[in-house]
Amino acid sequence: MNLPPLRLKKNEDRRLRAGHLWVFSNEVDTAKTPLNAFEAGQPVEIQDSKGEAIGNGYVNPHSLICARLVSRDVEHVLGKSLLVHRLNMALSLRERLFGTDKPYYRLAFGDSDGLPGLVVDRFGDVLVAQITTAGMERCKADVVTALEQVIKPTAILFRNDTSSRAMEGLESYVETALGTVPEQVMLEENGVRFNVPLLSGQKTGWFYDHRLNRARMQHYVQGKRVLDVFSYIGGWGIQAATAGAAQVICVDSSAAALSQVQQNATLNNVAERVSIMEGDAFEVLKALRADHEKFDVVILDPPAFIKRSKDMRAGLEAYQRINQQAMQVLAKDGIIISASCSFHLPRAGLRDAMLRASRHIDRNLQILEQGHQGPDHPVHPAISETDYLKMFIGRVVPSA
Repeated sequence: MNLPPLRLKKNEDRRLRAGHLWVFSNEVDTAKTPLNAFEAGQPVEIQDSKGEAIGNGYVNPHSLICARLVSRDVEHVLGKSLLVHRLNMALSLRERLFGTDKPYYRLAFGDSDGLPGLVVDRFGDVLVAQITTAGMERCKADVVTALEQVIKPTAILFRNDTSSRAMEGLESYVETALGTVPEQVMLEENGVRFNVPLLSGQKTGWFYDHRLNRARMQHYVQGKRVLDVFSYIGGWGIQAATAGAAQVICVDSSAAALSQVQQNATLNNVAERVSIMEGDAFEVLKALRADHEKFDVVILDPPAFIKRSKDMRAGLEAYQRINQQAMQVLAKDGIIISASCSFHLPRAGLRDAMLRASRHIDRNLQILEQGHQGPDHPVHPAISETDYLKMFIGRVVPSA
């Protein structure tokens, strides 16, 4: 296939040849290949400054990441055949990890699975997909066909309502592409069952990335009083209760999410040990401290406080403040489980925020374990943005 060329400036091919997949607008030789000559999502052959092909991809002249490399073989363009191949490769990894009898995982994780701009979560026979780039949007029909061929799902839902689509010039929408999508689906994680809202839930409905971290958490909660802050529908809190926690309180600002917590507690026969508190996390922690409440384990899994690099200062302050407030309601020898999904916050940044929080209240902090995203969210070693999740399990004790 003869694709129109996208020519790079001299030496701007080095990062791609070293493994990266993104082209930034300031790397393009716009004298030879003007960006405004392309349509958003148009397939292109990406070339070095001498005109030698690096591979093929797609372009978006309206985005800072103006092109994404799809294949280093110029013949393998983005379409049904390549999508089927990449999805089969992704599926083989997940089946190796989780088997075939409990298919609950992230099936496709964008660039890391050679599927730039596509995320797919699997809930048994139901798939929830999210497209974030104009190039993948252009292939949406092929995405549906490929998913049908590889998975044979009963339903496919597109949750194309993420804010990142605006940067690609894409509209926001939610659409059923196949079958009838149920309001809720059942999944199992670490031996615990959950009813998950697909149409009204956050993002794709569930956060598979913390699967292994929630498994680690279970070693610290038996017989303990646990506070699950930013609980959503109880991923952490219900698993703490099933692992033997004496009492769990789930805190969230969403009444709908907390109603789902109660349903999931009942589903797992732990309703008598799980209670809910609705409200802003910072305000709830402040109130709990005022009431002299103490917990053996506090879990913090907040939304991203740093969504853009310019949010760094305010975000760092928020991470320190929420960790400090959590430590202030910990028992004398307590466990804090603190997470961040902010890519812009480095792993050391979260650790240091926890350290500053502990010292501010004259407590000592020991880091016991570190966690990251699960293997169904593989990291592309050349793209640091794919390595976004960090978690620390810490012990907080009085200074001596």
